[in-house]
Amino acid sequence: MSLIPITDNSCKKYNLADSDRDNLQKIADVKISELSLDDNPNLLVFPQNLNRYGDKIGDSLIISLRGDEIATGNIMGYVGVNDTQLDITSRFAQSDNDYFLHYMLQKVFAINLFNIEHTISKEPVFDFLLYMFPHFLKKAVAQGIFKKYRQFEYNDANIRGPIDVSRHIRQNIPFRGTVAYSTREHSYDNELTQLIRHTIEYIRTKQQGSAILNSDTDTKSAVCQIVMATQTYNIRERQRIVNQNLRPVRHPYFSAYTDLQRLCLQILRHESIKYGQETDKVYGVLFDGAWLWEEYLYKVLGKEFTHPHNKVDKVGKHIFSIPKRVLAQPDFYIDNKIVLDAKYKKHESIFDSNQREDRFQLLAYMHVFNAFESGLIVPSTRTGILEQGEIINGGIMRLYGLNVNHEGDFKGYMEAMREEEKPIKVAITVKLKSCANPFNLRSR
Repeated sequence: MSLIPITDNSCKKYNLADSDRDNLQKIADVKISELSLDDNPNLLVFPQNLNRYGDKIGDSLIISLRGDEIATGNIMGYVGVNDTQLDITSRFAQSDNDYFLHYMLQKVFAINLFNIEHTISKEPVFDFLLYMFPHFLKKAVAQGIFKKYRQFEYNDANIRGPIDVSRHIRQNIPFRGTVAYSTREHSYDNELTQLIRHTIEYIRTKQQGSAILNSDTDTKSAVCQIVMATQTYNIRERQRIVNQNLRPVRHPYFSAYTDLQRLCLQILRHESIKYGQETDKVYGVLFDGAWLWEEYLYKVLGKEFTHPHNKVDKVGKHIFSIPKRVLAQPDFYIDNKIVLDAKYKKHESIFDSNQREDRFQLLAYMHVFNAFESGLIVPSTRTGILEQGEIINGGIMRLYGLNVNHEGDFKGYMEAMREEEKPIKVAITVKLKSCANPFNLRSR
C-alpha cells in the first residue's frame, strides 16, 4: 500500500514505483465529470452538483502527471486506485495534520465542534466520512423515512394474500386452523433503512461516534426515527445488508437517499475498499477547495448576507437586459450596500499587477449591485486578521485575510479559529454601517 502526501495547487517530483505510476495514470489529466460515479461508486465528490456553481468544477483535474512529477489544483481530500493512494491536504496547512481542512469540514457539515473529541485519527479520510453522515442523514430524513414494497410471509387465520401451497402443506398438515400466505406491503423496514441503521450502530462504536450522532437536535431526531423504523435490526446480517445495497437506489421522491446510501456504503466498507477493492476502481473523498472555503465563510458571516450558491433558485442580477443570459452572482452581498467574494488563494497574489481578474470581477459586482463597499476574503498565514483597502473610482475595495495558521493540537486550533472569526465578522459589520457613500465617489 503506497500513500503519497501532497498539497493542493502544488507541483512535486516523487520517486514513483512503476505500479504507482500506472495506477495514477488512471486518474491523471482526467476531468472529474468524466469519472462516472456509477462506474466508481466508492468515489464521493463535493460539491455534488458539479455544474451548479459556475466554477466549472466538473472540468477540474484531480492531478496532472508528467513522468514522476505530480501537479494538483484546487481539489483536496483522499483518492486511491488499487493500492496507490493520494492524500491531498490544504497548502495552508502548516503541519502533517491538516487541521484547517478538518475545521472547515466540521463547520460546513454542521458538526458541533464543542462535542467532538479534540483529536484527529490516523485515517483522515474516515473522519471526513463521519463528519458528513449527520448532514446527509438529516437531508434524507427531511423527505420522510424511505419506504418500499416488501414481500411478507404469514401463517395465520387472517388471509390477506395469495396462498403459498407448498409452505402451507409443509407447516399446516395436519390442519391447525392457519393458512400460509404472502402479501406485498409498503414497509419502512427495508434494506436501505437497515443499511442506515447498521451505519448508525457502527458509528456508535467509534471514539467520536456518540458526539457525532448527538451533535444537534435534528440529528438525534433523525437517528431516533431510523432506529424506530428498523425493529428487525440484527448486527450479524450486516454483510447481507451491504450486498443488497450495492445497486444505487433511484427514487423520484426520496432523491436524497441515493447520496446517503453511497456514504453509508463508504463508511461500512472502508476497510474492504482500502484493502480488497475492485481492480482499477477509483475510491475516496474529494472536495473543491474554493467551494469549501466559500461555504465555510457563509457559516462565519451569517445569514444576513445573500449567498447565491447556497440557493436552489438562481439569485443575483442580470448584467444585460436583453438577452438575459449573464447573471452576476457574487459569493455574498447585501443589495445597495456591500459585495464580498471568497477566494481560495494566497493574499499575496490578489493585488499582484499580473493578477487583475479578481479585482475587475469585484468592480463589476459593485456596479451591478450599487455597492460602495466590497471585499475579497482569503486564507492568510499572517498573525491576526489581514485588512487593507483601496479607494477606487466608485467606492472602496478591501482585502480581508483570515489567519488559518495556528500551532498546537486540534483543540487549540479550533479555539484559535473561533477567536479569528470574531474580528473579521466585526470588521465587515462595521463597514456595513458606513455604506452611505461618505466620500461621494460615485455619481448615479
